[in-house]
Order: sequence, then structure tokens, then C-alpha cells
Amino acid sequence: MKNILCLLAVLFIYTAASSQNSLAGTITLKNNNETVSATVYIPQLEKGTTVDFDGNYELKNIPDGNYNVVFSSLGYATVSKKINFSNNQTVIENLQMKESAVEMEEVIVSTPFHKLQSDNVMKVERVSTDDLNSSGAVTLADGIKNIAGVDLITTGTGIGKPVIRGLSSNRVLTYTQGVRLENQQFGDEHGLGVNEAGVESVEVIKGPASLLYGSDALGGVLYLNPERFANSGETHGDLSSIYFSNTFGTSTNLGVKTSGEKLKFLARGSYSSFSDYKTGADYRVTNSRFNEKDLKTGVQYLGTKFKSTIRYNYNRSNIGIAEEIGEQTRSQDLELPFQEIDNHILSFDNTLFFNKSSLDVKAGYLFNDRREFEDDPATAALRLKLNTFNYDVKYNLPELGKFETIIGLQGMFQSNKNEAEEILIPDANTTDVGVLATSHYHLEKIDLQAGIRFDSRKIESEATRNPSDTDFIPALEKTFTSFTAALGAKMDFVKNISARVNFASGFRAPNLAELTSNGIHEGTNRYEKGNTNLSNEQNFQADVSLEYRNKHIEFFANGFYNAVNDYIFISPTNEMIDETPVFDYLQNDAALYGGEFGFHLHPHPLDWLHFESSFETVTGKLSNDEYLPLIPANSLRNTFRVELHDGKTRKFSSAFITLENTLNQKNVNDFETRTGGYSLLSAGIESSFQLQKAVLKLGVNGTNLTDKQYISHLSRFKPDGIFNIGRSVNVNLKVEI
Repeated sequence: MKNILCLLAVLFIYTAASSQNSLAGTITLKNNNETVSATVYIPQLEKGTTVDFDGNYELKNIPDGNYNVVFSSLGYATVSKKINFSNNQTVIENLQMKESAVEMEEVIVSTPFHKLQSDNVMKVERVSTDDLNSSGAVTLADGIKNIAGVDLITTGTGIGKPVIRGLSSNRVLTYTQGVRLENQQFGDEHGLGVNEAGVESVEVIKGPASLLYGSDALGGVLYLNPERFANSGETHGDLSSIYFSNTFGTSTNLGVKTSGEKLKFLARGSYSSFSDYKTGADYRVTNSRFNEKDLKTGVQYLGTKFKSTIRYNYNRSNIGIAEEIGEQTRSQDLELPFQEIDNHILSFDNTLFFNKSSLDVKAGYLFNDRREFEDDPATAALRLKLNTFNYDVKYNLPELGKFETIIGLQGMFQSNKNEAEEILIPDANTTDVGVLATSHYHLEKIDLQAGIRFDSRKIESEATRNPSDTDFIPALEKTFTSFTAALGAKMDFVKNISARVNFASGFRAPNLAELTSNGIHEGTNRYEKGNTNLSNEQNFQADVSLEYRNKHIEFFANGFYNAVNDYIFISPTNEMIDETPVFDYLQNDAALYGGEFGFHLHPHPLDWLHFESSFETVTGKLSNDEYLPLIPANSLRNTFRVELHDGKTRKFSSAFITLENTLNQKNVNDFETRTGGYSLLSAGIESSFQLQKAVLKLGVNGTNLTDKQYISHLSRFKPDGIFNIGRSVNVNLKVEI
């Protein structure tokens, strides 16, 4: 760690004598040369600007190298151009943009090579947090379930775990600030631990991503993009607040950011507090209340040879543990039992630019302190401390003709310690090392991408409790290794039609709970026994995606088949210990299959009118033909949306109405019960107004407007017959300067 910091310090200093390039030009509308209010952005440098009233723009302080420059504006086709900068030159790029009814494209960050979605070999879903908030999402996790193929295992409104095409927990990896998030995610009642404030957008890779991210990305990746720094020479501030009627909850956040030509800074703080949620059956779920404090800050330096970004995030979540329906109250004060969780994330993102290549060095330190209070609010019955250091080094080789290639080294050092009476998993250390290589080959109508990777994970745990005790956990030392590979192609052989075909393998090493558990897990009311003989989960998935686009309509169809060897699952044994049912961890081959299908109608010239419809389905089975547990039910989602972009004072207005139909879930595991279908109605309206130098945004939305009584198949309250949240009317206000 010390050596890495010294190296970064040396690289930080090495910028003074370097050359400086710039990019300038004009952006106008094709055919009539009218000015277009566009943004010019270089993703690899995180550097951008907007055109002035005359259509002119200029970007200074650009290091030598080849960069994708993205020109974008709402209502116009996004353009991405590869431009070479060298020898202290000013590149002139005059661009004419075409009007387009297709929504503005963004650069995908979670996959390599920083491509627009239309150029990306892998199909990646991307949604902004502004869109999640406007839909009435209570938390970041609550919002992502609106993405096709993504669902949520919930414990009330305060805890949500993402499910991607039927896979969850340690099979879905979360990245934030460019580093993998580690927060004891093996637990059913452990949420994300990341607040949506300061998160610009969410990207979802649906399928094995072990090639890029190693173990635990077997089912997919949830990639959280932090908010961008301000453009050079600009200073901005904003204050927003949201009120949720159902929980009498409020969420408020304040942010400021300022940027010079080389040095940039931002900071954001937020606080949220919610009382017990009310169901459609007109009762409140006792102790489902929670509150959250969050602080994010960052500093970036961009020289002509070196870019360095440091970000820090502190999050404290206090979450009530609901056990039964009791006292009905609107209080937001915590009651026993409850969890108190501190999450610290410190990330270093550094890039050294060469003439035709670059070196990316990322390092992250994460500290997760999880405490559970049961009988005494001053003494934790359970306390887990998790320290994680991870690193990611990638070298972007010089382009060879149409080839772009990346080689990389990734790893992690992790230490888990218990500091309370209750022990779920033993004290342990985990060490990961992975090496990878991936290439992208670009032709006029086809893009190919392939890669290979090798990983090793070593787990060492200490003996826990007395050897004569029934719940004794012996010491463990095991090493898991795996090769993974991926091959994909994107083809544009027919006008307006594109196809993607991807084949990928992934793996997941067993986690500590699966290997070493031996005791009662209070959160699940089970006595869990680990299995030290468990081996890697290894999967192979085939994805096919078809898209059709014209100026009136878009169609998409995504299908997948995922074969998982040695799938790890927990199963009842029909034994009882201390009047608690005993569950064992077992392995068997499994398969998951399904897809997402839909269309988006935006008839030209009525570009303000949108109708979107999507259907998603997934089925999971073990090789003995038993259904896998916690598989989302099939669902159909229809949204009618209106967007207006005009006026000098009113800059933007939108309204939507959504009907989500969740079908019966009859394909259940032996220790699950069937779940009935239900329909949820939501709607909202919002507008933004220009008031001199400030922008005021107002919005009102409602979720479950019919106050439906329903239970989600993925709710952990389902065995107790407790309903999900009922009607909520939410009001949001935001001021930007």
C-alpha cells in the first residue's frame, strides 16, 4: 500500500513540463446551420464543455493520445469520434448534428473501451438516478427493479438486494466509485449500503462478467457511476428534498462542485428518515423504519500526462428489524432490534497517458462495520468488521489497425473480524488475484470482442468456539481457481436492425457462510450448517439480442440460457436444533433461461409522445427438475409518457402513467409457497423552470395508487403473510445554481 501511494505521488508531480492540446469547433444543425445546444465530452478524461450561444466550443488541457469524443444533445443523434491529440496542437472539429427521435445515448462505463451503447458488443442497461427518483423510488435499490431483467429481494422498504435474471446475493457484484463494493453481502438482510445521492446513473450487465470483474460476477454486475465533476471554469450547487406520504419520510441532499482548468472538487451530503411503512391492508409494519446519513466528496487533478481522482463515501444506515405486527405508530425513532451499519469507501483512480496508450491504476479501501442490537441499545449482540483493499491495473495497448486491446491485473485483500458474542461466520482472510486480456475488433458492420482470464482465491479462517461445542467451527484453508472466457459480436447487416450474440463463462467461489456456518441465523430463523467440501460455481451463458430502430419505433428482444455447474443452495434437513429447523448447503447443476422483450413508440413528428412496453421472464431449475428458490415472477410493464422541451422559463416538463402487471408465480421450490399475481399503478408529473441563474424543478408522483394489498414473491416477509407497501404520494423539489 505504501509503495503504491508513493508511486501515485510521483506520477502526480510529473506533469509540469508536458505539452497541452486542445479541441475547438462549432456544432450546428445539418441542412440549415442553426446552433445546437450540445455537450462535448471525453469519457476517458472525464472532461467536457457545452457550446456557447454561437455554437462554438473549446476544450483545453488535453493529454496526448487517442480518445473517443462524444457530441450529444437532447433530440439529436449522439456522435462519437475517435480523435488523436499530439504535439501541442489544436484540433478543429466542426460538426453538423442530425435530429433524432431516439433518446440521447450515453457512454457505457462498466464495459471496456468506453463505447456508446450502439457500438457496444455487450447489451448493458443504463438508467439515470433522476429517472429513478421521478418514478417514486424510496431507495437506490428500490429504483433499479424498474429495469427489465432486474428485481429485488426485500426486507421491508429499508433493505433490498438486486436480483439479475434470477441470480442474487454473492452472484451479483456491485461496483461503486470504480471499485468493487464489499459489505458482507452474503446475508439475506444486508442491503447495498450506498445512497443514491451523488450517484449519476446505474448500469446493469445481465450475465456472466467474471472476465472483467472476477469471482462473484457470475450472475451480473450492478455498476454505480458517481456524479461528474463540473466543467472547467464552472461552479454549481443544488439542494433537493423529497417527501414520501406513506412513511412520512423525507430525503434531503445538498451538493456543491467547482472546477478549474486542472483541479476539480465536489461534495454532497444527504439525510433520509422514514417511519414504519403502511400496507394496502391499512396497517403499519412495526419496526420497518430506517434512517440514513451519507457524505460523498471527491477531488480530481488532470494534467497533460496524468489524471488522478480521489473519492470518499461515508454512509451510516440505521435499519429496524421487523419481527411481527405490533404497535401502530408514525415514530421514526429506532426500536430494538435494529442494525447500525457504517460503510467507508475510499477510492483512487489514476491514469497515466502515453502517446498511443494509457495505464489505469485503481485502488480502493473499504471498511464495513455492521452491528446488530437485540436487547440492549448500547451493546451490540452481533458485530462484524470487514476491511477490504482492492486494486485494478489495466494497460490499454496501442491500437493495432482495427484492434483495441487491454491487459489487466486485479486483486483483493480482505479481513473479517467478529467483535461481539454472536458469530455468524468466523474471523477470516481472503486473497484474490486475477489476470485478464480482452480485445475489441471494429469493422464497418460488425464488432467483435473476446477475452480470457485466470483467477485464484484463497480463504483462511480461524477456529471458532470450543471444540466440544455443537456449534464449533474448525479452521479452514482453501484455494479456489478458475479460467473464464468471453466471446461476443454486434452486427448491423440490415438497415435499422442490429444483433448481438455473446457467449461467456463465469465463476463464484463459495463464501464464508456457505463454507463455515454452524449456528442459528437469527435473521432467517434457521440453523445453518456450512459445507467445507463445496467447490466453485461455474457457469456458461449464451445471450442473443435483437434491436430494430427507426424514427417512429424501437423493438428489442433479449434471450438467454444460463447453465450453472455446482450451483450452491440451502436445503432443509428435517432436523431441529434448539427448536430451530436445520438447513444444509448443497450443490447441484442448475439452469436458468428466459429473456426480456418490448418496444418503445415515439411517433415522429410527435417526439414528445412515448409509449413503452416490456415483458420479462425467467425460469430456474436444478438438474433434478426442482425449481430454484427466489426466482422473480413474470411481469409486464406498460408506460405512457409525455416530454416537452420548450419555453424560455419552463425548460422541461414530463408526465407518465405506468401499469405493472406481475403474474402468478407457480414455479416454486419445495420450501416456498406460490404467490398470486397483482397489478400496480403509478403516475407522476414534473417541470423545471429557469429563474435567472437558477433552475427550479418540481415534481409529484404516486406509487401503488390503488392501494393494492399484495405480497411480492421476493419479499422476506412473505412467510409471515405481511403485505408490501401501499399507496404513497411523493413530492420532490430541487434548486440548481
